[in-house]
Amino acid sequence: MRRERISRRAFLGTTLVAGASLAVTPKLLKAADRKGEESLNMKLLGHHDLGGRDGAGKGGEGMAMATTADGRRIIYVAQESGPGCFSVIDVTDPKSPHLVKQFNVPTPDVRCNSLDLSGQLLVVAYEVRTPGLKPAGITLFDISDAANPVQIGFFDTSGPHSRGVHHVWFVDGRYAYIATGAADFVPTHRNDDEFLMIVDLSDPSYPTEVGRWWYPGTREGDPVPPPPRNPRFDTGYRLHNVDVHAERPDRAYLGYIDGGLVILDLSDPSRPEPLFVGHYDPPATVGFTHTVVPLFSRDLLVISSEAIRDLCEDAPKRIWTWDMGEETRPSPIMSMPDPGNISELCRRGGRFGAHNLWENRPGKLAFHTDRFALGSFFNGGVRLYDISDEDEPKEVAYHIPRAPADSPAGAIQINHIYWDELGIVYGVDRLAGGLYTFEIDREVLEKESSSRPAITPVALGRR
Repeated sequence: MRRERISRRAFLGTTLVAGASLAVTPKLLKAADRKGEESLNMKLLGHHDLGGRDGAGKGGEGMAMATTADGRRIIYVAQESGPGCFSVIDVTDPKSPHLVKQFNVPTPDVRCNSLDLSGQLLVVAYEVRTPGLKPAGITLFDISDAANPVQIGFFDTSGPHSRGVHHVWFVDGRYAYIATGAADFVPTHRNDDEFLMIVDLSDPSYPTEVGRWWYPGTREGDPVPPPPRNPRFDTGYRLHNVDVHAERPDRAYLGYIDGGLVILDLSDPSRPEPLFVGHYDPPATVGFTHTVVPLFSRDLLVISSEAIRDLCEDAPKRIWTWDMGEETRPSPIMSMPDPGNISELCRRGGRFGAHNLWENRPGKLAFHTDRFALGSFFNGGVRLYDISDEDEPKEVAYHIPRAPADSPAGAIQINHIYWDELGIVYGVDRLAGGLYTFEIDREVLEKESSSRPAITPVALGRR
């Protein structure tokens, strides 16, 4: 009975995707028509602009949290682009974030879009504007004094075809999993220049590469031909996010942009072995698979595809649940419901659509859940979904802050999120707004919501 219900949804869902209801780029709303703050079961607690558009207010895709010896709570925020590299912010009182220190980029051609933290070692990504420039790689900071990071090392991934590191995952105190180029990696296509590299940081003074994996056909000299290009928007067969969790340290879950979902066996980190590579069904046609979050207790994956074009030009970009009961044959189940005002959001300014997900980061300062999916949606703000029933997810909370005064988009552009163990959500705006703190209504987190989505989610049945 359950399989039959999913099958009917699958037919309807495929029709919605193929119909391309958002394929026509909507006209931009006039400033006077753009709405301000909007919310459901989530409220804005505090805000710090971090210097705004001309300072460090351009939030990137990396946040991590630590505590000082006297118990203050510190959050580290990567910047999307210069002049800021990353900010150190005291969020002991989330209603009043206090800027402690900011680090600037080493040159105007470097961006520090990502960072991560394990123990007392903070890892910050250096990505350059043009392949071949330096410095490109990861910079290592000692945070034994959490409010005063001290640089202690650098790992170079520069090269003639390398832009350095776009994303870093570092949670186990030893291995950093980075999306990067390298001096000896020549891509078969200019958009395929970043792959998975595993770096041993057990001795921060001597970082060492121990393994790597790239999408077959994306490196010159590969025994297989280059993969076919995405027919809509060619954004590359390159790695974006990678998740490796303590529950399954022998597995890596990769968002490989136009290559889709990749699952790797890391039993031997020096020789990652693919268990599943890519997908070629309707969710993949929109491209840019960004984040893959495993929910091990339920044999589920939560996967987002990033919206990278303004005014929904590359829609639909959604969050999906996937069945990973058979990890060599995972399959999509259901998308999160679209907001009821999606047409207006598409005209509001800047990007609208899925981006980063809360990744159930390990540690005592992180919120852990197998019931909720929390995502950043650019001008759609921060949005929370109850996925207790993976076949019928429900939106249960959201908050859209007002547009930053100096934002070139004329709308908020929430880029990344962090969810702490107290239930506080931190979000950053990618263009000007800096850091925002939010609180989700306790009733939403403590009991099952009976609300129904305003729009039926898109579905593709399980195999």
